[in-house]
Amino acid sequence: MGTHGSFTRSLIIQRRVIWALFLRETLTRYGRHNIGVLWLFGEPMLFTLGITALWTLLRMSHSSHIPIVAFALTGYSTVLVWRNMPNRLNKAIEIHLGLMHHRNVRPIDIYIARVLLEVGGVTTSFVVLSAVFCTIGWMDPPENILEVIGGWTLMVWFGAALAILVGSVSEHSELFERLWHPITYILIGFSGLGFLVDAMPAAAQKYLLLVPMVNCSEIIRDGYFGSLFVAHYDVLYVVIWNIVLSFFAMIGVRSVSRGTALQ
Repeated sequence: MGTHGSFTRSLIIQRRVIWALFLRETLTRYGRHNIGVLWLFGEPMLFTLGITALWTLLRMSHSSHIPIVAFALTGYSTVLVWRNMPNRLNKAIEIHLGLMHHRNVRPIDIYIARVLLEVGGVTTSFVVLSAVFCTIGWMDPPENILEVIGGWTLMVWFGAALAILVGSVSEHSELFERLWHPITYILIGFSGLGFLVDAMPAAAQKYLLLVPMVNCSEIIRDGYFGSLFVAHYDVLYVVIWNIVLSFFAMIGVRSVSRGTALQ
């Protein structure tokens, strides 16, 4: 009984710490003035709107029957998920090293707070833009909303695990911190942002599906307009990727925690 009570109390304390860090991150990044915290949602919305407008003007669709707005929205929103979170966690502990002097603040709390901030902003942007585009008739509602939610959940899980792993490795390696940004630019081209797997040569499809982000994009697009194309993905493959990434991310957090404890 005593152990259970101690565990519950620890969870309550950690929840309060994460919430406090979340509010701190929000105010630090977006401030209290002008549109303030609304920029949390506005920034990814503007990025997505810009890409959607560009692709619509250039008619960069793979087939005339593929809805370009839905294609652009699902493509760029998923990129924001796995790209933004690792960027925000890069050297996050070094930046907040002063907070480590507080007994109840741990590296994982800082990571979780930053991940929640990014997930909240990008997810809200994705939902709001979908609702707006459907309302004004620029795109049809999703054909299978549960499939969209499932694909988005897998993408968020992948992005969060990748972010924590990147954040923990960056604390130990200055070289990795510098290399990560150009690596993301390379990955964007293979992430499913600008293509459907079925539109690619058959010989390339199996290699593209080795990239977990491609599978997530295909799942989400299948949920939106799956009747208009043949989706290719492997849910189990993505789950295994996410579990492995999460495992190494926790090892990384443990290493960072030991390092901060010695300082």
